[in-house]
Amino acid sequence: MNKKPFSPEEFKEIYSRATRLCVDLVIKTPKGLALSLRSLSSWKGYWHLPGGTVFYKEKIIDTVRRVALEELGISVNVDKLLGYVEYVSEEKERGFGYTVAMVFLCSLGKDKIDMKSNEEASEVGFFKELPDNVIDEQRVFLESVWREINI
Repeated sequence: MNKKPFSPEEFKEIYSRATRLCVDLVIKTPKGLALSLRSLSSWKGYWHLPGGTVFYKEKIIDTVRRVALEELGISVNVDKLLGYVEYVSEEKERGFGYTVAMVFLCSLGKDKIDMKSNEEASEVGFFKELPDNVIDEQRVFLESVWREINI
């Protein structure tokens, strides 16, 4: 797993002044859509798409694969780009920041491992319908592509 490229203080300094590029993963499984339950202070207790920051000079596809492995312990196939989400509530929720995430439809890789949570999420769940407590921007996006992803 990759070491984070900067400290929490550097993260706040940088992303208080620049938009952060991330990837979000819509992982389709036989059990349903994989979401994780946030345990961090921002959006705590909300279900969300696994996602993470694109590191400097990291290829987008490599970011998707890294995030799947780091956040859920799985490998994924990247099936297609679904669109993007702008996190307009981030500054209110976190105190700083504005993130844009490219959202990818993914399926489980052949060398999949059992999904697990990590320090950022207390639980992984599978959903055929969206739960009530999903991050607002993700809810709007997922509702717009729900038929296309055919969960």
